[in-house]
Amino acid sequence: MCKLIWQSTLIALLLAGCAPLPPHPQDAQAKRLEPVPGKSVIYLLRDRPDFSAVAAPVMLDDNFMGTTYEGTYFRWEVAPGNHRIAGFASDSAVIDLTTQPGQVYFVQQRMSPWSISPRSNFYNVREQDAREVLTRSQIIPSP
Repeated sequence: MCKLIWQSTLIALLLAGCAPLPPHPQDAQAKRLEPVPGKSVIYLLRDRPDFSAVAAPVMLDDNFMGTTYEGTYFRWEVAPGNHRIAGFASDSAVIDLTTQPGQVYFVQQRMSPWSISPRSNFYNVREQDAREVLTRSQIIPSP
């Protein structure tokens, strides 16, 4: 009897450890893909599964913005104009964007396979493809 209780408790603990985290409050709002008057909105998306589970620090306009993981994304509201998304340190990937006010832009980050350090590739993607990735992703909150 004691063994059965122990096994049941162990199974319950293991299943509780697999429960998904609740979404961040910014996540639902960000997934509406709404433009911001006078600003440009840039989404940086990293799909799950990706070619690598390696964490990848990223920069926006020479500012460190955080680290992406499989199934995460950033949403940045920026002034219209020229912007550069880049990998950090040994990750030399770069994409340049020229943005317009009231527009939304989507960039997908894919990792190179078989690398122990981040090796990103950035691609412009259509809104339809971005929406699909967003359904499987969670926002990385802005500070």
